[in-house]
Amino acid sequence: MTRKYFGTDGIRGRANGVITPDLAMRVGQATGIAFRRGDHRHRVVIGKDTRLSGYMIETALIAGFTSVGMDVLQLGPMPTPAVAMLTRSMRADLGVMISASHNPYEDNGIKLFGPDGYKLNDEVEAEITRLIDSDLGKQLSSSAELGRAKRVESAHARYIEFAKRTLPRNLGLDGLRIVLDCANGAAYKVAPEALWELGAEVITIGDEPDGFNINRDVGSTRPEALASKVRELRADLGIALDGDADRVLIVDEQGQIVDGDQLMGVIARSWQEDGRLSAPGIVSTVMSNLGLERYLAGLGLSMARTAVGDRYVLEHMRANGFNLGGEQSGHIILSDYGTTGDGLVAALQLLAVVKRQEKPVSEVCHCFEPLPQILKNVRYKQGRPLEEKPVVSAIKAAELLLGESGRLVIRPSGTEPLIRVMAEGDDRDLVMRAVDEVVEAVTKAAA
Repeated sequence: MTRKYFGTDGIRGRANGVITPDLAMRVGQATGIAFRRGDHRHRVVIGKDTRLSGYMIETALIAGFTSVGMDVLQLGPMPTPAVAMLTRSMRADLGVMISASHNPYEDNGIKLFGPDGYKLNDEVEAEITRLIDSDLGKQLSSSAELGRAKRVESAHARYIEFAKRTLPRNLGLDGLRIVLDCANGAAYKVAPEALWELGAEVITIGDEPDGFNINRDVGSTRPEALASKVRELRADLGIALDGDADRVLIVDEQGQIVDGDQLMGVIARSWQEDGRLSAPGIVSTVMSNLGLERYLAGLGLSMARTAVGDRYVLEHMRANGFNLGGEQSGHIILSDYGTTGDGLVAALQLLAVVKRQEKPVSEVCHCFEPLPQILKNVRYKQGRPLEEKPVVSAIKAAELLLGESGRLVIRPSGTEPLIRVMAEGDDRDLVMRAVDEVVEAVTKAAA
């Protein structure tokens, strides 16, 4: 199956390099054609983050969709999960998020959602790819059937109310001082307002986007500024979102980072106690810490592992009846509430536990002691270094070295020419040795 345009999370690349106005318009046309089903008036909702290139891509997409007869509802800067939610809520045929998530401003991307709010499967993406490369001129609408475009002024309020309703009834955030890092991204308006309306004292950073500063030294991939601010203001916690707000990391009152593994542990235990887990376990990826798996096992819960990527986590959740899953990076999927990762909603689930237990965040979020985990990247120019015999031998030797007390995960990056080598185990020295030996072999093979 071709992956000419689509990666693991939509279409992504350098703005005006990979993501050109021509490509964006053809994506709009092709996707609109693929979802013209029935005689009703079709429509698509479009949200975006705060990148400068968002204006260009949005305009090109609108041209594409309206040229095949689709009406366009423009949401403006909105989190990815808000776009997915509003696609369903507004009975749209399609949802589009213009974002490159945690990437720098030079990049951008196009994420597509079906009418059910879920990301498109491989078969649909393959059909859209075929259409992009076809003669689309023959399938354009007549002059009388062109689409219209308009802005939706109520979108922000609708998402804020949705997020607030995910908290247990009669539970507010009064008395909590929260530092919120919006990554100069899509949630810079809705997230602070939602937390404030729930009663929290909110101090914001990363809330002044200028088109260029999204994710720059802020957000879930750079939480150092947030940690410093939490300590400075003696806040109860910090919340770091990424550029499109589908992932979250927490900073406790001591300024320590709390990753997605710990968050899943907190939510899993809370939901188990409340009888809210739809299956006796959660879904995560091969990158989640072995400490989380052991912690869950102690609660009588399983942890299924998938390939890296929230789409794979969600696929396993849907196929096997789980309602909690996520990634160490902070993509937390709560399928009772949404169809994709939602940083704000995940943070609210944690805050509900903090309020109920009336304990410091450092105590609530320290579910388990993470095992030593080391990740190193090796860049290569061409070829398939993992298939070289010395590399295969080094991997086998590393696995034997770690034995049953550790894990070795080696995978090519889905977006860069990198081989990622990760190992974890009870003995840090063995873990380091295993990683170094594999990295050395891959480096020689990639030279």
